[in-house]
Amino acid sequence: MTTLQKNFPVVEVNLKKLRQNIDEVVSRCNEKGIMVAGVVKGFNGIVEATRQFEESNCSFIGSSRLEHLKEAKDAGMKGPFMVVRIPMLSEVPDLVKFADISLNSEIEVIKEINAECARQGKKHSVILMADLGDLREGFWDKEAMAKTAVYIEKNLENVTLAGVGTNLGCYGSINPTIENMNQLIAIAETIEKEIGRTLSIISGGGTTSLPLVLDGTMPERINHLRIGEGISLGKDLQDLWGLDMSYLHPDVFTAKAEIIEVKDKPSYPVGEIFVDCFGNKGEYVDRGIRKRALLGLGKLDFAMSDMLIPREKGIEVLGGSSDHLIVDIEEYQGELKVGDFLEFDVRYATMMYLTASKYVRIECK
Repeated sequence: MTTLQKNFPVVEVNLKKLRQNIDEVVSRCNEKGIMVAGVVKGFNGIVEATRQFEESNCSFIGSSRLEHLKEAKDAGMKGPFMVVRIPMLSEVPDLVKFADISLNSEIEVIKEINAECARQGKKHSVILMADLGDLREGFWDKEAMAKTAVYIEKNLENVTLAGVGTNLGCYGSINPTIENMNQLIAIAETIEKEIGRTLSIISGGGTTSLPLVLDGTMPERINHLRIGEGISLGKDLQDLWGLDMSYLHPDVFTAKAEIIEVKDKPSYPVGEIFVDCFGNKGEYVDRGIRKRALLGLGKLDFAMSDMLIPREKGIEVLGGSSDHLIVDIEEYQGELKVGDFLEFDVRYATMMYLTASKYVRIECK
């Protein structure tokens, strides 16, 4: 069988810089009494990168995909492993096999986890999720949440109620605040009164909750965060929250693509404009004839062309199709030709898509 050999496109992962980012974020959280689950799903659990979390002071390795945890275990990593998406009923056997703790909001799933633990001779810990307004996973009815906690505590011998948690900012764009963190603490304290003991984990969310830690306003009882992008990239915290993240490396991940065409062309499409290959009607600006380059990397690989940031000055991303990235190089100070490559910084979305694409080579160094 012939194997296709190619250099590009490629995503380069700088493991040394990644480890430095992990240490910087984890140490700041640990100073405030906060454990960190290092979430590896954003780069699709690349084993060499996951190992940097394993060898750090992260309290857990987390992912939404059991495949990533299995690969880590197969590579000899010990965890503990956390599943950060509430589990499917159908995946409970693998959940119990590959994960030590999971986020949950459905009692039927938790009962099945208990039964599966009995079959496998294992124990499993759960964090009950509260929906505080972002409208993704979690109990909206907090009384029902407390009753579920009591049921777990009194009736399920193979499942341990480790704590409570929430997610904010992923669907409903709700900003983590002192107020909603205190709501979560109040829920935890209600449950603690019902079960007669202190919960070990109050998980205040993910990267979007990290600003409260960094500015010193996170309420004291929040003792756990699930952090991915804030470690791997740290760009959102700087660009959207305006935080000084200069102690993090923004270039842990580098996307490289090869130039397959260089031409002078009109900047405005010629003919009757309808829709593109994805059914969208584009917006174009007539800037006259401009030099542009076509690269062998497409939306099949990165999905969102506006979240690829050229490293070189004078290069502007115009857009793309399934298999092509189109950039304006009119202002570039130098010569670019077919066969050259361009480098791009990535955002969370493009990191996630690129590292999942089977058409993009991953190179860890």
